[in-house]
Amino acid sequence: MAEADKQWAAYENSRSTTFRHTIAKYRRKYGRHPPPGFKEWYQFARERNVHNIDDFEQIMDDLRPFWAIEPKVLRNLAANMWRDESVAGIHIRNRKVVKETNKYWRSETLITLINRLVKYLPDMDIAMNRLDQPRVVVPWEDMQAHLKKEQETRQLRPNVWGNFTMGMDNMLNITSEEKPVHQEDPEWFAAHGKQYMETAKLACPPKSHARNSDMSKADAEASYKDRLGGIVTNFNRSSDLCTVGPEIQDQHGFLFSGATVIPTKRLVPIFGECKVNINSDILFPANMYWKHDERYDYDEKHDNLNWEQKHDSMIWRGVTSGGTQTRENWRKMHRQRLVRILNSTEMTDQVVRILSEQPEKQGEYENFRHFHPSEFAANHTDVGFTEAISCIPDCTFYDDVFAMKPMEPFPEQFKQKFLVDVDGHSFSGRWHAFLESKSLGIKATIFREWHDSRLFAWRHFVPMDNRYDDVYSILTYFLGVGARPEPRAVGPTEDAYMPRHEAEGKRLASQGREWAKKVLRREDIEIYTLRLLLEYGRIVDDNRDRIGYDGDGSELDKYDGVANVRWTDKDKAAQGGPG
Repeated sequence: MAEADKQWAAYENSRSTTFRHTIAKYRRKYGRHPPPGFKEWYQFARERNVHNIDDFEQIMDDLRPFWAIEPKVLRNLAANMWRDESVAGIHIRNRKVVKETNKYWRSETLITLINRLVKYLPDMDIAMNRLDQPRVVVPWEDMQAHLKKEQETRQLRPNVWGNFTMGMDNMLNITSEEKPVHQEDPEWFAAHGKQYMETAKLACPPKSHARNSDMSKADAEASYKDRLGGIVTNFNRSSDLCTVGPEIQDQHGFLFSGATVIPTKRLVPIFGECKVNINSDILFPANMYWKHDERYDYDEKHDNLNWEQKHDSMIWRGVTSGGTQTRENWRKMHRQRLVRILNSTEMTDQVVRILSEQPEKQGEYENFRHFHPSEFAANHTDVGFTEAISCIPDCTFYDDVFAMKPMEPFPEQFKQKFLVDVDGHSFSGRWHAFLESKSLGIKATIFREWHDSRLFAWRHFVPMDNRYDDVYSILTYFLGVGARPEPRAVGPTEDAYMPRHEAEGKRLASQGREWAKKVLRREDIEIYTLRLLLEYGRIVDDNRDRIGYDGDGSELDKYDGVANVRWTDKDKAAQGGPG
């Protein structure tokens, strides 16, 4: 927690406070001028009280390799990928959404957001993934070539044009949906139900655990887990398939039994709500975070208990989503594993590892490897399925396995102190609501989302391994277990003891809640999406190296409320002036 606080403090202290500083930091970091419309975006963001005007790293990472692809090729792909039933199209002309191709609820929802921003946008075609699972897996060697080419194209040209290019070719003919003379092939291929790591590992570095059989499981785990309790210390790496893929490839439904896996190894500009780390899809804020839906929206009036009034329990409800299930494979599905490992009956006669305080050294811990969790689970967890779905040929094999539980709406879930969130077919749309609540979110996922760089594990939420082998370490740490033993003379203790960490749990829950209200608002979704589409608009522009904002930002000094802005040597150098 101390390390997370340190990282968060550095994040806070690095924020730009003026347009001048924002511009200088952009040029210093990315080696380019910001795109056309950046000044208007800056004002748009400030008027909506953006917390960190600099933190749009996900956008820049997503779009960076596309600088290696010709703009006209990107436009051709974006204009025509909807011709495959797995892709929807959104088409903007003259500052209006004028057409939607291959309509789907996801694209319809995104259009309601774009309509609030479209007056700032150039003409563009947007290809949007209609499937739950991500699409683009570029082999590592190809991606390195793309990134090298992007690096080589960086420059700060003087006197660039301040507007996007009009009337470019290779865009969809709005009046006719006939195929163009030349249509770029996205090169999709079907991989339903196949082992995803066979494709995914191609996008990993040659020396990574996914491609290097000489690297041991212990070596991989040491990069993201503590040997004590199995606690996750690096949340980003805990979801990195190049690191954890070999260990979880048969323990996560998406990886071994994905229902809608249609990838490509070609770098194509398709927008999606989530991806795993090896994917090159372009992320946008998931529709469930924008669309008003009582199943996913947080409402403060339904969360009226303070931390101390909430039950000492962790809750989870959901359906059996996550992949195609059969009588033979269901035990390996990630949601099913969660329900089983937290079921007191299932855990009878089972032992797990937890942390235990050393009797002679209060505040220092050791592994206790023979904790019997059954009674603890019965007293402190409420986990279960509400419905069986996604089975072949049907779900009757669950009849004698799981007793279905009633669905618990948010008002009931928020009565518990701990809300665990895991993947379904892809990401979980409940995560924002859990973070906004007065309870403490516990998160295990392999998927990446637009907001990841804004959230700090062990400051705003508790990270959990995708194998759930640390879940009892987490719960017993916060809730406590056993009685303080006498100092031992020699040998291990017979019973585990962990003092209750009530204050820490309450603080994390409060910090997560306060932070979500600052960086995960609907306004933040608008700000992110507008910035994304301006950057994307430049990527697909034939004159992308000659357009942008080339001013020093001084025209907004009055807007920013400063008379004399401190101008550092780094700022001058970033602007192209004397150092």
